[in-house]
Amino acid sequence: MTIPSMLEWIESTNLSIAIREGGLPYPIIGGVHLLAIALFGGMLLATDLRLLGWTMRSRPFSDVWHQFRPWKRVGFVIVVVTGLLLAWAEPVRLYDSPSFWVKMALFALVGVHALVFRAKVYGHPEQLDAGISSRAKLAAALSLILWAGLVVSGRLIAFDASFEPVSPSESRLTHHSPSSQ
Repeated sequence: MTIPSMLEWIESTNLSIAIREGGLPYPIIGGVHLLAIALFGGMLLATDLRLLGWTMRSRPFSDVWHQFRPWKRVGFVIVVVTGLLLAWAEPVRLYDSPSFWVKMALFALVGVHALVFRAKVYGHPEQLDAGISSRAKLAAALSLILWAGLVVSGRLIAFDASFEPVSPSESRLTHHSPSSQ
């Protein structure tokens, strides 16, 4: 089975049709996805800004880490589940979307980031209470850049078609000559 035929099969499933063509499922799932991004992103932002020393300087990093970590996890799980449901609803369109592939590449880089910095930065937050290392600051800065890019590329998926060139015969603008006015 080729990838396009597999995607067409997914798109023809009852779940895909129900999400895509039902009046409420797609916007509800999309709304929950955005709320979960806000939850996860807010916790991530606060943690990374603390690592950079830009906020909550009077609080030990481990306190911030342990307070926000459960909420980050909840938000992340909801983002992934709702994202998969949204992708299931229109896999053919996403397969052809440059913004989707940028988002997936950034998501893969987020995974690499987690693997690279887990042991020295995220694995033992108490070690950072005495002072934030340059490695931890680098991890925070990269995290912010990767996640911001992921969110922006995700939002651009809806606009991929508007980036395609339009031929003059398909122009959406109507030009009037002075004599026709």
